[in-house]
Amino acid sequence: MTLTVEIDNDCPDQWTPDQQFCENCLGIAQATAQKTDTLTVSLRFVSRSESKDLNSTYRNKQAPTNVLSFPADLPTELLESLDSEPIGDIVICPGVVAAEADHQHKPLKDHWSHMLIHGFLHLLGYDHESEADAEKMEALEIKCLKKLGISNPYLIG
Repeated sequence: MTLTVEIDNDCPDQWTPDQQFCENCLGIAQATAQKTDTLTVSLRFVSRSESKDLNSTYRNKQAPTNVLSFPADLPTELLESLDSEPIGDIVICPGVVAAEADHQHKPLKDHWSHMLIHGFLHLLGYDHESEADAEKMEALEIKCLKKLGISNPYLIG
């Protein structure tokens, strides 16, 4: 099991996790989801403005959001020729993540871990469109975060 993480940080003035932090969070998610393939994921950290534009374009919502996932849709013929499967892009807005962590009284790094794992699980095909799907995805997130020593993020106190 191998995971390559590519990072494009368009927010150098805000705290964002480093390469090792991202690889650790996503590697735990990959192992917990039992995905043994060699995978590549791209991370992009964006401004509130760019997040709002993307959220408007792809989700028809007129506000910036914490995390968006864009699964790759590559032809089978191309995938067969690659050593690592590009599974998609995760776009995270550090400004929104920081504001949420503050509002929810959570450590910033813990909330970042959750957003990385949440976005990654979307790339693996998990979603929260139905109550049953949401329960399955949240249970996996909770399991991943527990391995990082982070308590259940859905118990906001």
